[in-house]
Amino acid sequence: MSTDERTAETVGESSGGGMERRDAIKAMGAALAPLPVLNALQAQGGRPAQGTPTTSQTQGAKGGPRGGPWDPDLLHPTKDWPRKLSAGELATLAVLCDTIIPADAVSPSASAVGVPAWINEYVSAPYDGQQRDLIRVRGGLAWLDRESTQRFGKPFRQATPAERSAICDDICYLPDAKPEFQAAARCFDLIRDLSATGFYSTAAGMKDIGYIGNVALPKFPEVSAEIRSKLGLA
Repeated sequence: MSTDERTAETVGESSGGGMERRDAIKAMGAALAPLPVLNALQAQGGRPAQGTPTTSQTQGAKGGPRGGPWDPDLLHPTKDWPRKLSAGELATLAVLCDTIIPADAVSPSASAVGVPAWINEYVSAPYDGQQRDLIRVRGGLAWLDRESTQRFGKPFRQATPAERSAICDDICYLPDAKPEFQAAARCFDLIRDLSATGFYSTAAGMKDIGYIGNVALPKFPEVSAEIRSKLGLA
């Protein structure tokens, strides 16, 4: 079983000692923290925050694509690509991202730090992989609205938190999804992974999991008695 599947299995548990949805996503985010993808996109409209180098600045090229060093065409940067997701799709995506990573007492929600804007930029990129992801994301968002309308008589973004969770519980773990939910579960996997990558690459997400980056430590902290006990080393 892959890491994503194990995470999704935990996310899908609603009782019986399983981790809460946000805690499960946080565990996955710990592995993603060193990838500062989103910090430049927290300004309004997903534009780089002031003082953050853009791709065109780092490449020394005018009008280069936004994003970061991950952009695959570093030698021949092209004109900034148009965003493909519609306003309605972004509204549904924001609600889904916040269902996956809601606000809590420590951190803001996924949408509050610009995750939907980053996902829109990522899946709109003019490359084969992202274009395939765009089709999957759009298909998943359309399915959510259809399913919510059939079950509750309203689109997903207007459903109550309990109603949204009921739908997500049916698609959050692909191996257990019913045949009629398999395609939707694959779309959910993608959006969940993108949401976690985006959120835990922001300053708020890194703070949420206690990631401090490459900083000097005067000494290595001792392992607590609680952790030693869990590892059988007490």
